[in-house]
Amino acid sequence: MRFVRLALLALIAAPVFLGAGLGVMAPLAGQFGRASLTADILNHFAPIWLAGALLAAAAAALFRGEARALLAAVGGLGIVLSATLLLPEFLRDAGPKAAPRAAGEIKVVQFNVWHYNEDLGRAVDWLVAQDPDIAIVEETTPAFRRLMAERTDWRVACANCEVMIFSQRPLREIRQARPPRPIPAAQAMIGDIPVIGVHYAWPTDAEDQQYQEARLASMLAGVDRSRAIVAGDLNSTPWSFSRRRWDEQFGLIRRTRAVFSWPARPQARFRWTGLFPFLPIDHVYAGSGWATVKVERGPRLGSDHYPVVVTLAPVAPR
Repeated sequence: MRFVRLALLALIAAPVFLGAGLGVMAPLAGQFGRASLTADILNHFAPIWLAGALLAAAAAALFRGEARALLAAVGGLGIVLSATLLLPEFLRDAGPKAAPRAAGEIKVVQFNVWHYNEDLGRAVDWLVAQDPDIAIVEETTPAFRRLMAERTDWRVACANCEVMIFSQRPLREIRQARPPRPIPAAQAMIGDIPVIGVHYAWPTDAEDQQYQEARLASMLAGVDRSRAIVAGDLNSTPWSFSRRRWDEQFGLIRRTRAVFSWPARPQARFRWTGLFPFLPIDHVYAGSGWATVKVERGPRLGSDHYPVVVTLAPVAPR
């Protein structure tokens, strides 16, 4: 039995210590993301580093002596480093709250419907059934647009764009002067509510994503931010230092708190990614004039993203 135990320990030792090392080194390198966009890429995967550190700490019980002490120490350090990235998201102020059925409620749907979605009918059925006041949709295709036109009479901003804004309320599209480098975005006034939808590049395309962040900030500069609503697939998680900096600059409150929205299906090269979503990259922001009633994640609908549904209500006058 002693030989079997030693053989099993030898078999699991390498992956356990490798995972423990990764659980420490990745969030440690991520601390340099304050100044480096390259290092900040690591921070988007902070939940994975935390999981690795927790497993390492738990696996320490399988070993004895110095190996146990080393694993416990490494796992503990990894937990602390990952926690410094994750905790600010859960401790931040996510804005005022309102009770259900508050006066003036509106429902906002954020959904990257995905270029390769083969179940568009179900996606459109769900969207229609939600009966949203505002829907911001990315990666739209001609097929999706046709289905929406057949199923609804909703008003549309940027009707043939990759990012579209739908509303059942009167809508006025805002067309800005075409910048030198356009970004996937749509802008509209729905009554007195400024609405912007965006779709960012991946964080690995750091220069493009930062330009898109700056472009969104410039779009917000000319609107009443207290009433504004912004939503989109930002391809950016709340544990990154870049996300925190831009959130502060936007002057809005991000109402989605760690809503894990990607992936909703297995990726071609990494089939395991379909088991559960681990990146919160679909976000909804609203100005200080809005209170949050409810934030929900929608179901799988053929896209690689889950939709996000946020219900808002005007802040009650004091």
